[in-house]
Amino acid sequence: MSGPDSSTPVPTRVVFHQASRVLELEYSDGRQFRLPFEFLRVHSPSAEVRGHGPGQETLQTGKAEVGIETVEQVGHYAIQPTFTDGHDSGLYGWDYLYWLGENQQRLWDEYLARLEAAGASRHADSGAGARAAPRSCG
Repeated sequence: MSGPDSSTPVPTRVVFHQASRVLELEYSDGRQFRLPFEFLRVHSPSAEVRGHGPGQETLQTGKAEVGIETVEQVGHYAIQPTFTDGHDSGLYGWDYLYWLGENQQRLWDEYLARLEAAGASRHADSGAGARAAPRSCG
């Protein structure tokens, strides 16, 4: 996703729930999304996660307990969170967050499948090959 898309609805409410580690978004078209911090972290739009082209993505592991320390608003079109693991280079535009919300379950299922294929885990303290039981991201 590049630059803001003027056809994408703008959030009318943005709430970070620290205890449940969920970002709650309400958009001007009435859509509502609840995006877990882990989901946001593993789908960061940063080059560190996405790479610079197809096939250059880096699988994010051990992020099940990640939190968000701070959030900076970027103009009127994006936020830039700093995660508790130090990651702070992802710029989450309103259009990208909306796209994540619309595609949340598919993206989450694909992420769990990639973890399983790699023998990796969502949990930082798990041994190699350990895998958490799949759960709904929403």
